[in-house]
Amino acid sequence: MTTALVDYDSGNLHSAQKAFERMASETGSGPIIVTADPDVVARADRIVLPGDGAFPHCQAQLYAQSGLAEAITDAVIRRAVPFFGICVGMQMLASTGHEYEETQGFGWIAGDIRRITPDDPKLKVPHMGWNDLVIDHPHPVLDGIITGEHAYFVHSYAMQVADPAQRLAHVDYGGDVTAIIGRDNIIGTQFHPEKSQSAGLRMIGNFLKWRP
Repeated sequence: MTTALVDYDSGNLHSAQKAFERMASETGSGPIIVTADPDVVARADRIVLPGDGAFPHCQAQLYAQSGLAEAITDAVIRRAVPFFGICVGMQMLASTGHEYEETQGFGWIAGDIRRITPDDPKLKVPHMGWNDLVIDHPHPVLDGIITGEHAYFVHSYAMQVADPAQRLAHVDYGGDVTAIIGRDNIIGTQFHPEKSQSAGLRMIGNFLKWRP
């Protein structure tokens, strides 16, 4: 069983790679392969799409890699390979992003990516640092994780999900902010699980064992 951690020049993958390798070792889940090769992604048993920076840039970088987005889509949608999107990698699951310019996402989970607008003017944007998760719906990847667990966020935009059943968790940052989304074989976190200590590592381990 192999897990492809997709490298498309979207930021530093070092911490994500180390966290996934650690949990793969602990769970006996097979190798973690950092790759931009569509053929490797197409053969993988799980796919992880990270992302740091602006939505339009990350989307452009992904589609600039010949055949990579198509390989991901074929694996996830046609063959139901388990998929984990992280930060902007999660945002790209949406229908449309509205950061700087309107940008089409994968459209796998209906919704829009829009700038956070906290009710409290003292709360700064970007939303940066630790926040407490509020679990909205159970999910196998959230096994052992309860409301109040801490996760580490760095973002100015968040997903507004069309179907509330697909918002698995949120946080309070001057209003509800989507933290985890999912359906079928797809899950995504706005926060960085690789930087979220015990809760994040538990999620990674659960994902590596997940059989949708």
